[in-house]
Amino acid sequence: MTENDLKFFRQWFSDFSRSFYLSDAKDQRNIILKVEHTDHVCRNIVRIAGAGSLDGNETKIAEAVALFHDLGRFPQFAKYKTFRDADSVNHGLLGSSILADENVLCNLPENERQIIISAVKFHNAYAIPPVPEDVRLYLKLIRDADKVDIYRVFVEYYESPVEERASATALGVPDSPGYSTTMLSCIMDRKVASYSNIRTENDFRLMKLSWVFDMHFSESLRLLHENNYIKKIMDILPRTKEILDVEEVINRYISERLQNG
Repeated sequence: MTENDLKFFRQWFSDFSRSFYLSDAKDQRNIILKVEHTDHVCRNIVRIAGAGSLDGNETKIAEAVALFHDLGRFPQFAKYKTFRDADSVNHGLLGSSILADENVLCNLPENERQIIISAVKFHNAYAIPPVPEDVRLYLKLIRDADKVDIYRVFVEYYESPVEERASATALGVPDSPGYSTTMLSCIMDRKVASYSNIRTENDFRLMKLSWVFDMHFSESLRLLHENNYIKKIMDILPRTKEILDVEEVINRYISERLQNG
């Protein structure tokens, strides 16, 4: 992949996303959210790749994956007014179909095309499916870069006045004081919690926190640490002994990973 290829992809993405701009201010917030998210994920993936052993061409491929990973979000919101795949369509599958149908990657070698399309297709899967090793590498990169910025998105969501929030970011569960013991158990066991167990906003917050156990690169955890995202989400949760124990487990895990490189 050349730098000119990457410039073309950036312009194509800009034109594509702008075609979904909306006149309704509330709806437009959701579109802009995904445009800005894409920009942050691109920066994250370049940094994570740079901290590893990827060469210049591999880093360009990684950035292209990040640029296109949420393509499906734009037609998804236009049609369904939600970002919840369970209530609409699998945005990863939709994005990969758009890339293939629009022949966006036609100037790339076949192996690079397949890496990008596959990484976009599976980036949002609960777990990485059986794929070739080269695809697996880029899936690890995009899943980390995406998660890091989703932390930012939710921190900013909770810090913003209600009337300025992007509506599709909300999960639509009660924001009550309680939380699930299932979520706590997952974190105490250093496991990723499932969306299916979410009953309250606090469960949603705990599920996001459990993502630290699915980070593949130490640099991704370093980004979380530098931006204080874990603490900012922890501070929204009730300060019970159970939550404090969860915080200790997460902080200890991150510290161990960073110390071990």
